[in-house]
Amino acid sequence: MVFTAYLLALVFTGTGMAAKFVVPPCDSHMFDSGVGYCLSGFNRSMETSGYQDRCPWPTVKRTYNALKVCVDEWASVSWCRGHGFLVDEVFLEVHKMYFKLCGQVHDPPLTTLIMLIAPVLIATLFLPVLCVSLTTWDTEMPSTLGL
Repeated sequence: MVFTAYLLALVFTGTGMAAKFVVPPCDSHMFDSGVGYCLSGFNRSMETSGYQDRCPWPTVKRTYNALKVCVDEWASVSWCRGHGFLVDEVFLEVHKMYFKLCGQVHDPPLTTLIMLIAPVLIATLFLPVLCVSLTTWDTEMPSTLGL
């Protein structure tokens, strides 16, 4: 396998074919226009998600994945795939705009808190009573039987 790769590299270098595989520079103008097309569709779909009031993540997962595929395709077409910062900047802006409420932690409803805390409180209050009744039960038993 290594020998085959070495031979191919030697043939490409010797025949001058290696010089024909020059990667063109990143066309950032084409990338920006393509990403603008991708974002326009994503922005339209996010308008109905209610992202201003709550985190829209579970409901927009499919749309977000479509945006990811679209941006990746435009990065490939415009030869900007190796320039990861361009793609990262697009998604950083998307997250700042639409997903800023997703990291906030909200307290659970009061009924949930009561259901979580009540058993612990009941056990804490009931356990000493149970222990006292169990330890005094053996000592009181013979006197109640009249022995």
